[in-house]
Amino acid sequence: MSHFLSQSWLIDRRHALRALGTCISLPMLECMVPLRAAEIAADSPKRSAFIYLANGVHSLNYQITKSGRDYQFSRSLKPLEKHREVITPISGLHHPGALGHDHGCINVWLTGGKMGPSARNTISVDQKMAEITAPHTRYPSMDVALTGASLAWTADGVRLPALRRCSEIFASMFEEPKGGKAAQRRNLRHKGSVLDANLDEVRQLDKDLGTEDKGRMEQYLTSVREAEIRTRRADAWLDTPLPAISDPDRKRTNRDIAATMAGDYFRTVYDLMVLAFQTDVTRVATFSLGGEGDAFSIPEIGITESRHQLSHHGGDPGYMEKLTNYDTFAIEQFSYFLTRLAETKDLGGKPLLGSTMALFGSGMCYGHSHGNANLPLVLAGGSDLGLKHGSHLDFNKTAAGFNGYSVGADGALTSAHYQLCSRPVNTDAHMSNLLLLMAQRMGVETDQFGDSNKVITL
Repeated sequence: MSHFLSQSWLIDRRHALRALGTCISLPMLECMVPLRAAEIAADSPKRSAFIYLANGVHSLNYQITKSGRDYQFSRSLKPLEKHREVITPISGLHHPGALGHDHGCINVWLTGGKMGPSARNTISVDQKMAEITAPHTRYPSMDVALTGASLAWTADGVRLPALRRCSEIFASMFEEPKGGKAAQRRNLRHKGSVLDANLDEVRQLDKDLGTEDKGRMEQYLTSVREAEIRTRRADAWLDTPLPAISDPDRKRTNRDIAATMAGDYFRTVYDLMVLAFQTDVTRVATFSLGGEGDAFSIPEIGITESRHQLSHHGGDPGYMEKLTNYDTFAIEQFSYFLTRLAETKDLGGKPLLGSTMALFGSGMCYGHSHGNANLPLVLAGGSDLGLKHGSHLDFNKTAAGFNGYSVGADGALTSAHYQLCSRPVNTDAHMSNLLLLMAQRMGVETDQFGDSNKVITL
């Protein structure tokens, strides 16, 4: 078999120059790895997962009030207490570009972009990471959304499509194409030809368009180019054997769940993410638990109202209690994900949690007023990537003039706390600083992401 020293895989300079306009990322082939580096490369994958909870939280029952290692878990975060040493709850971060806006915070949660009618989004941090990891995996990323759209955005501000049904996610990642590889290759190449012809026609039309239409057309062309790249990647990977899936893993993940069983759905998606990481078919995953306007109910625990409806509780005790229960339920499922990552070994025999960073949170804090400061965030895992956990990282406490949290005589937070959820106490504490840290730990060589002004130390 060819290997790195033989250099039989190298492409000549003239061929490379001809292909510059149509380059795509190829899988990292065995022949491209130095003989003594193959084992090291196999043992050192880096992974990231991002989980989004719409409409903020019931912040009075969510907020941790003590910083550092000796903090007490709040009621909503109690399910994560068993993971204390591998998680960092984070308070006080915000996206400056999202302040003052309502629904749509999900759009910039992973980009750090600006919101507004004339604003154009940019690349999300997961896709920035995927640029590094894609050459090594069958799929650049796995993007799931229970309802609505995905969290992932390209560099040109085009949102990537979302996966939804668990059985379809399993089939797309772990099953042979219907009709066999030859039929799949024909279909892919036919699709590629259609895309190429489409691009040629659009380029002719583009000459006669006005400025606004050119902008819309550019976004359309970006979508077509992304589809073309995905098509070529799929073709390149067709001859690489799919990973073998055990019967227990297949039974756990290859199924569809009724909408009335939210917990089963959440856990099945998390199991799919674990399986994708374990088999190294991808190293980047996003999971949206619903958009701000369409987050669904959880009848299995007695919540028939939508999350959006509960977030506009107006001080109603019944709604606030249900919102807290919803928060706790979602965090319980995230805790399940961390447990599965901790007990599952990667291809090198190490627990997945050590090589996986998992960020859970929302683009809002107080949904009733659409307050989008002091974002609720929990970063977990990634000890093999140099992350150190066990403390509550509170950027509110580091702000000048911060006099502490508004606690009543009973020891509970008062409604005055909502002011922190609408106006940032620490204006320099950008969420993009956290995204920059994660990007760097994934191997992205950059000192800037979104509106970052300083990388977080963790």
